[in-house]
Amino acid sequence: MPPLALVALISGSGSNLQALIDATIAGAPFRIAAVISNRADAFGLERAQQAGIATEILDHRAFADRESYDRALMTAIDTHAPGLVVLAGFMRILGEAFVHHYQGRLLNIHPSLLPRFKGLDTHRHALEAGVRVHGASVHFVTSELDGGPVIMQGEVAVREEETPETLAARVLQREHILYPLSVQWFAEGRLKLDEGKILLDGQPLARPVVFDYG
Repeated sequence: MPPLALVALISGSGSNLQALIDATIAGAPFRIAAVISNRADAFGLERAQQAGIATEILDHRAFADRESYDRALMTAIDTHAPGLVVLAGFMRILGEAFVHHYQGRLLNIHPSLLPRFKGLDTHRHALEAGVRVHGASVHFVTSELDGGPVIMQGEVAVREEETPETLAARVLQREHILYPLSVQWFAEGRLKLDEGKILLDGQPLARPVVFDYG
């Protein structure tokens, strides 16, 4: 069975993209067909090029509105006929038509234990809220911002001396484990979205798979 083709969307450094690239090198059952960025200066483009992956820049500022950008982005993605699209630090809110087009094959990783701390500045918000456990979540994307069904989460214990920067670095380590594993499960056919519900190995997933914190 050929590896699952995926397209990754990025806006920045692409560390989660690198985790996916490393997984393919290690023999994961998926391949990255292309990396598309809305920013020409995204370091993730260099990571992809070094790995021999096709790259494309689609600058959102060149489009009149979100809808026209989303249409162009869908065209660029569909050129590669991917079975999965992954958001790897893609800092754009995607419209409903885009999300519907890739329903059930669009994943995102978010740096919080959803549904807590949606949106930006999650680590600062977590510290301000005084939580003792923070982390990251992989979820299917829906039209609700950071609101899709959560597949798995990785937890970290918040230390007394924690800063947003140190917490972000520790959560990122969890992200680099969670994302390749989630994509692997999808590529193996173990993970599916069926009528808004997650199925893992054919059974409804009652709650996210959680990896213990440290």
